[in-house]
Amino acid sequence: MRLIGYCLAFSFWAGAAQATITGGGIVQQDADGEFVKLDTATPFTVGEDNFNTDNLYGFDENQNIVLEAPLRVDIGDPDGILPAGTEVASHYVFFDSYDSEHIGFVDFDAPILGIAASEQTMAASDFLANTSVTYVSKRLRGLERGDLVWIDKDDPARLWVFWAGWSPGDYIRVFTERSVTALMM
Repeated sequence: MRLIGYCLAFSFWAGAAQATITGGGIVQQDADGEFVKLDTATPFTVGEDNFNTDNLYGFDENQNIVLEAPLRVDIGDPDGILPAGTEVASHYVFFDSYDSEHIGFVDFDAPILGIAASEQTMAASDFLANTSVTYVSKRLRGLERGDLVWIDKDDPARLWVFWAGWSPGDYIRVFTERSVTALMM
């Protein structure tokens, strides 16, 4: 498997909107898990073995923020940078299991621009969290050795993951364009 990144040009229309996670699934797993989209309207804590299930999780963070400074990404843009002036929506995707691995996907309603998959890029993008979620174990976020994350080459709004859940889990932040759905409103 290769890590593949794409950045597509897109026209933005004015108006309030949110780019959201629209679904997901697990296509191969050595346990019984499912994709779960969490609702950030209800406070919860993420990051320190507090889920311990075989599920793949995702939730939406801050939406439609214009970057005031360039933002480094680990996967996506060929230069590894989302330039200042780029409008992004932020999403958190994670797997918090004791001892399981899976291949799964998460779908968004807008193309993926980039992914923060290391402790450093996650910390640099924490200003996009802005939810009622409490983030713990911030030093242990990102991917572990052997974990893979990639953008589907045929569907740039689909994220694929192949990762094994070990303590404290795998955590990434996904940056998408403004919502395609909102442009039709």
